[in-house]
Amino acid sequence: MPMASHKTPSMTVWLGLALVILLADQFTKVLIVGSFQLGDSQTVSSFFNLVRVHNSGAAFSFLASASGWQRWFFTAIGIGAAGFIVYLLRSHPGQKLFCFALALVLGGAVGNVIDRVLYGHVIDFLDFHWDALAPLFFEGHFPAFNIADSAISVGTVCLIADELLRVRRGL
Repeated sequence: MPMASHKTPSMTVWLGLALVILLADQFTKVLIVGSFQLGDSQTVSSFFNLVRVHNSGAAFSFLASASGWQRWFFTAIGIGAAGFIVYLLRSHPGQKLFCFALALVLGGAVGNVIDRVLYGHVIDFLDFHWDALAPLFFEGHFPAFNIADSAISVGTVCLIADELLRVRRGL
């Protein structure tokens, strides 16, 4: 009886996943730019709005008020990270959770780099708010974000989980 093979996904699978994230990110941003003016907001539920905001900084608008140099700084970081991620994907094809996480981060990073190059800022549109967040965020609104940011965040959580699992297995 032949043994079942556990085929290792090729790098194409991971790059394909990154491309899906990138396309979903850019498509949703095109929809927002076509439907909303800067600063517009549409209530969707008691805790969620669609908005159009521009972030010239990084996460939580870090360095957003800088004089413009941050656009190219964060672009360079994104391009460098993308190159390093592709290297890691090639180097560790058998580590499924690790590669899955990297693909999410890659797709998100490239999505935000595209925004910085084309517009000079990142387009954010997902606005979650809860009264319990009011002590931390203005009127309880968590900073607006996008699909790319979500993919980067989920990918980061998966990277942490992968490392914890690896340590637990003693590898």
